[in-house]
Amino acid sequence: MTATGLALRTPRAASAHRVLAVARRHWLLLLRSPHRFFDVFVWPVVDTLLYGSIGLFAADAAAAAGAGGEVTAVMVFLLSGTVLWHLVHQTQISLATGFLEETWSRNVMGLLTTPTRGWEYLAGVGAFALLRTALSTAAVAALALAAYAFDVTDLGLGLLPLAALLLTCGWSVALVVVGLVLRYGSGAEALVWGALSVVMPLSGVFYPVSTLPAPLRPVAELLPTTHLFAVGRELAAGRAMPWGELLWATTGTAVLLAAGILFLGRMTAVFRRRGLVTRYS
Repeated sequence: MTATGLALRTPRAASAHRVLAVARRHWLLLLRSPHRFFDVFVWPVVDTLLYGSIGLFAADAAAAAGAGGEVTAVMVFLLSGTVLWHLVHQTQISLATGFLEETWSRNVMGLLTTPTRGWEYLAGVGAFALLRTALSTAAVAALALAAYAFDVTDLGLGLLPLAALLLTCGWSVALVVVGLVLRYGSGAEALVWGALSVVMPLSGVFYPVSTLPAPLRPVAELLPTTHLFAVGRELAAGRAMPWGELLWATTGTAVLLAAGILFLGRMTAVFRRRGLVTRYS
């Protein structure tokens, strides 16, 4: 109890309060800036229309030629890849731009003077990123169902571990990007939108990596996202869960997350030691 008779929060409750405060701060920022919903809804819907329509066109053309079955499967892969990709993409973008909001508003110094610890801030922005990703993915899944009769829930219970690992991959890439922005300043902000542009073609989001040029296939096999999308294709085709691929993906995701955390910790230490906060004050 304080001198005024008010009960103090326990350390755990105070920590939870700070995490929720960070998440609420970013949620209110989104609500008060309607143009920010462009990334949440417009781009995902455009991607769904693009790849869904390409798949439908190919299926209709193949049906006319008497080979519709195979290309219909390609359409399913395109749509499932689009929905699953936005789990990675929206998570990474939401977490990374959440930190960039602090740099754009020159609030980094103010953030460092609060009792909020680093992991609490990341947890708060991560919670906001999870909500934003849920909204975006729901919009994509709804459009895929309404326009192309593709129901992502047909992937079954295997969708749950698949989605969890894809979210973790998105967060891991975002941690690396935030670390680079801390170390190299605003010049590294382009990586927020560009990092996954490198990962996407190597991950076989819409096709098996066997179609990649031979020198790139070993690189693709090292990425956990490659194995996750391979799992997604198997489930979308109505086959059983490929446990070997899921195990590789889980191991790779754990390594990627650990690397992201260590890298961000290293860059944060350099950021503090060299006084790089003056870039944002």
